[in-house]
Formats: sequence, structure tokens, C-alpha cells
Amino acid sequence: MYRTVIIEDDSVITHLNRRYVEMDNRFCVVQTFSAAHPALFWLRSNPVDLIILDVYMPQMSGLDLLRALRAEGVDADVIMVTSADDATTIEAFMRLGVTDYLIKPFGYERFQLALKTFCQRRNAIHSGKFTQTKLDSALLHISSTGAGSSSAMPKGLQSQTLSLIEGYLRDTAQKGHTCDDIASHVGLSVVTVRRYMNYLVEQRIITSDMDYNTGGRPCIIYHIRDTDDPLSAEP
Repeated sequence: MYRTVIIEDDSVITHLNRRYVEMDNRFCVVQTFSAAHPALFWLRSNPVDLIILDVYMPQMSGLDLLRALRAEGVDADVIMVTSADDATTIEAFMRLGVTDYLIKPFGYERFQLALKTFCQRRNAIHSGKFTQTKLDSALLHISSTGAGSSSAMPKGLQSQTLSLIEGYLRDTAQKGHTCDDIASHVGLSVVTVRRYMNYLVEQRIITSDMDYNTGGRPCIIYHIRDTDDPLSAEP
């Protein structure tokens, strides 16, 4: 399991990032920080695999923090999650070797892609010898099968269950659904449904949006894509 740290001064965004990360069972959030100095002190003696980092923070910017971490030999991968969208800032982070750069606001699909790419790079590096296809997948978000292809489903997913869920979504395409809603209608656990929804999002069969108007914690709403939507066939 990949040890992950979130460094973000906005508590709402921290909660959202944490939820996104922990929806992927390959990751575990071991610590969160609202300022750079405590994060720098903690990371000096606590190795992690991945840092989710903002730019604009009190005490020290995310850019200065990453420079300090690199100078001290902290080589954790970094995904930027920030509103900083100017070329100078983006280029500076790219020179420091960030794994990905997400500009707020963004959807769960994009965050999921960042995590997937991180895992692909880690797996490729640990597997030893590279091929061009493997390198393209690890560095450029390019899949040899394509996002909308009929590649084999991940281990543990069943085609009949997938068809059941997808059929329900198509039958009720006029509205969006939460995992709780879907689970109650198809007779599966919420945890099981979430795994299938993550796969359907990855395959661009459905889309996901965050609903903040719940009166409590925000929740993810899923919508089936129109079969005529050209995005459903994008790689």
C-alpha cells in the first residue's frame, strides 16, 4: 500500500483529496498538514511514497517546500493539486520532477488518472527492463489498449455484475446516482459498487461529479455517458 501525505491549507480540499485517495485501495493517507513547516519537519524522518501538494500555503509555498525536500533527499513522488495555473509556476514544478499537475477545479476522473499513472510508473520501475510501450504508459498517460477498449477487467470484477450495474444506469440515465443509491437498487454492497464505478469511470462509460449541496460531506454523483458523446471514445 502506498503511503500518502496531503499538504493543503484548505480543510475542505484536504477532506476531498483524502476521500479521492482512499477510494483507491492501493493508497493509504498516513498524515495531512495545513502548513509547510510541520510537513517538512515530519517528512525528514518519515518516508512516504506520494505527496499531494498545494502551492499557496502559509509560512512557505509548495514550491519552496518541494525545493527544500529535494535538497534534503526526500524523493517521494509529488502530485500537485492547486489553483496555480501560470506557466512559470507549472514549469518550476515540472523541473522538480512532479508526477502530475492538477489545476482546481477538476473531477474525480482526472484525480484517478493521476493515481493510476503513479502506480504504472512505480510498477514499471520495479519490474526492471522497459519497453517503449511500457515507458509510454508510465510517462505519457498512454495505454496500449486505450481507455475505451474492451481490455480485460481487473481481477475480482465480474462481467455479469458489471452488466447489471451498467444496465441500471442506462435505464435511469435521466438522473445521477451515488454508490449508496446504486447499491440499494442492484442488491450489492456499497464497497463492491464503488469498485465497479471506478472501473466504469476509467473506461469512460460513466462520468463523475462532486456534489457539495448535501448538507454534510460532499458525495460523488455518477452519470452514464451518452453513446453519441465523442468523449466516450477518447483515449
